[in-house]
Amino acid sequence: MTRTVNSVPETSFAEYEDLKSILDAGSRRMTIEIVGEVHAEGRRFAVHVATLGSTDPLAPTIGLFAGIHGLERIGTQLVLDYMRVLLCRLEWDELLYTQLQRIRFVFMPIVNPGGMWAMRRSNPNGVDLMRNAPHNAEGRVPFLAGGQRIGPWLPWYRGRGGAPMELEAALMLRVVEEQLLSRPLSFALDCHSGYGFRDSLWFPYAKSTRHIEHLPEMFALKGMLEGAHPHHRYLFEPQSLQYLSHGDLWDYAYDRARAPAIFLPLTLELGSWLWIRKNPLQVLKREGIFNPVKAHRTERVLRRHTDLLDFLARAAYAAPGWLPQGAERQQTMTRAIEHWYRRRH
Repeated sequence: MTRTVNSVPETSFAEYEDLKSILDAGSRRMTIEIVGEVHAEGRRFAVHVATLGSTDPLAPTIGLFAGIHGLERIGTQLVLDYMRVLLCRLEWDELLYTQLQRIRFVFMPIVNPGGMWAMRRSNPNGVDLMRNAPHNAEGRVPFLAGGQRIGPWLPWYRGRGGAPMELEAALMLRVVEEQLLSRPLSFALDCHSGYGFRDSLWFPYAKSTRHIEHLPEMFALKGMLEGAHPHHRYLFEPQSLQYLSHGDLWDYAYDRARAPAIFLPLTLELGSWLWIRKNPLQVLKREGIFNPVKAHRTERVLRRHTDLLDFLARAAYAAPGWLPQGAERQQTMTRAIEHWYRRRH
């Protein structure tokens, strides 16, 4: 007889069952694909990807990713909640229906199902997927946290040098390449938790203090977010302003994009230290370091970030009206460098 935990069979976990339920309910509107299968202590988990919206290969596309770190369940819950909301709204929201005729969503809510089932940051092989790309940082990284090859018994293990990337990382990058990098314009939002007292929106590079080619587009996006949501609490900046790290998957994906395509990857880092400050005892639970444990705080997180996801969809839809061009783009580049780089030195 299979034991159950919180009404979910022990051989599965709540977010995985929730995803399957959403995919089943949305099968009439979504295109659903199993892109791979991962194994964890004799259990097998499919890695699901769902798409929604325009089938035009030129349509701007927004990829929503989560669950790269198995302990950070709140990111997966945020993407799942948004998927459910979109399906519900499509029953009555004509404006959303019109919007989805011109843009496309790609959902990959549980990149690392084996790690999420096992309640560990790494995948079942002990590898931190966000340190698993083959490149090294171009400067000094924090000890251990920037990625290490000592062994999987320590956190932030990158995997063996020269070894192929882990299956989960390779699957995600394949989805990014096929579904996002093939488009003239694409966005990615990867949902994490566990750093700081503020929610942050980070973009590449994590490997270098050099700026990315699409810094003007990021700066324009930041300005639009501040104008549309003037009371938002995101710290919007390059990850390198916080710390450098080896093997960042979004650095690797960004460098694989080819002009004239514009690829704008963002990492949403939910500041879990705020939840811990309000409820210090939750650090006694492993999941409490990375997730709100009280129901009302979880609900607040899910409510707070829906506007961000809607904003990205609207930005994709309206891209011709705001993407900087020509002399304006060069002026925006100058302002962006001044804002994010020169004033820090």
